[in-house]
Amino acid sequence: MNIDKFKHQHLDILRSIDLLRQLTHAGVERNAAEIAQRIVAMSSTIKLHLAVEDQALYPALQRSGNASLARMGRQYQSDMGPIASAYDAFARRWNTAESLRTDEKGFRAEANVVLRKVYERMQREDRDFYPRIEEQEAVHA
Repeated sequence: MNIDKFKHQHLDILRSIDLLRQLTHAGVERNAAEIAQRIVAMSSTIKLHLAVEDQALYPALQRSGNASLARMGRQYQSDMGPIASAYDAFARRWNTAESLRTDEKGFRAEANVVLRKVYERMQREDRDFYPRIEEQEAVHA
């Protein structure tokens, strides 16, 4: 399975997180509308990414014949549940300029926790998971 699209989506999400960080440092109140817009846009990418993982990547790993990779895929899928739920709640809460302006401190605190979890998860996939999938593909190519 070619995972280039997954890796590209990770780059898009990481760029979005970085941009949110920059906008937040420059001032939540001043940049509230753009922050909210970026959260909505990033949510679309994340939802698409998770759906394709669930519908294509993980099932392909289960059919791969590689028990270790199948097990790893199940673990990654299971671990993602709480992270995805936390991100979804975050995105629903902070997707308007008004909500950001009303509770800047709450936004900053939640963004630090939730976006760090998303960031760390993608780093782990890029470092540990995707290379294993690519190794498997190279062996069977």
